Amino acid sequence: MHSIDDIRFMARAIQLAGRGLNTTDPNPRVGCVIVAKGEIVGEGWHVWAGGPHAEIHALQVAGEAARGATAYVTLEPCCHQGRTAPCTQALIRAGVARVVSAMTDPNPQVAGAGLKQLAAAGIATQNGLLKGEAEALNPGFVMRMRARRPFVRCKLAMSVDGRTAMASGESRWITAAAARRDVHRLRARSSAIMTAIGTVLADDPALTARLGDEEGVVTRQPLRVVVDRQLRMPATARMLGLPGTTLVFTASNDPLRRLALETAGAQIETVPSSARGVDLHAVLARLADREMNEVMVEAGPSLAGSLLAAGFIDELVIYMAPHLMGETARGLFELPGLERMTDRIELEIHDIRAVGRDWRITAIVKGGSGALTAREAAS
Repeated sequence: MHSIDDIRFMARAIQLAGRGLNTTDPNPRVGCVIVAKGEIVGEGWHVWAGGPHAEIHALQVAGEAARGATAYVTLEPCCHQGRTAPCTQALIRAGVARVVSAMTDPNPQVAGAGLKQLAAAGIATQNGLLKGEAEALNPGFVMRMRARRPFVRCKLAMSVDGRTAMASGESRWITAAAARRDVHRLRARSSAIMTAIGTVLADDPALTARLGDEEGVVTRQPLRVVVDRQLRMPATARMLGLPGTTLVFTASNDPLRRLALETAGAQIETVPSSARGVDLHAVLARLADREMNEVMVEAGPSLAGSLLAAGFIDELVIYMAPHLMGETARGLFELPGLERMTDRIELEIHDIRAVGRDWRITAIVKGGSGALTAREAAS
């Protein structure tokens, strides 16, 4: 049974974990609070991959006060040697008496073994406090460990009548500056930003995360991913000259086009083709192999529709602008085969809020993998 104080201290640990939102990738965001005699004596969070984990930061602050104390950790302490030493051993050496974790680590190398190791050393353990909030911090890490693919978040901008571009392809700008700044915050937390070759040819996007000084520091640029079945991407594409890495997935074996793009700085991976482009399951599996946790999709209706139809979109973030673009303008998704009301794809809306003059709608596909994640987070 958890006390009100337990909830309060775990809530603080979750708050701390959120400070690593843009920096811990590919590791999970984790916070830790150490409490002795009802007072916080140490706290910390995981700042970057390869650096000390949250427990280590908190133990260093607590010092000798950690002996006999309770450690509140948003994720089960690790018990394996990775880039850093096991946190379980640090907690045991520090002499903590009790460890309360929010959730079991989905990493198969841990998966309950950390808590068992602590219990074997005589430390009281409890698990599951504010589990939903802890999982919500790490949807990509959880998805990658459980399903061996990244969490896919599809961002779209539309008019009130559901249009994303004029018939000519013109789309700048549907939304106002506040919504566009909000998109950069989503980019900054993402492991990768995915688009399609059509968007590259039409808009020549940068696909970089750009935050103001007051919004946080971007310490790394997300991997830029282009889905390009026929390898039509020009070697002069703007993103190839920007900081960070551009990865192109293609089904083409054209050696000259490949050489030109690689010379310009792109990385190329060949995947099988499909009826609507490339094999998106293979694309996501390759991104998981690269330890990509959260993939943000910013693409036109073809790629967005293919991902949605395949069941790979876990979350939709739709920015709705207060204007009308008319019936000839382009829609959000290409979804052939939806002819009857029973064919509809139902959504569960989780959040609606104003962002400047626009509205941001966050939703998941009802009954899809995103819905499963949401149910697990709420349990």
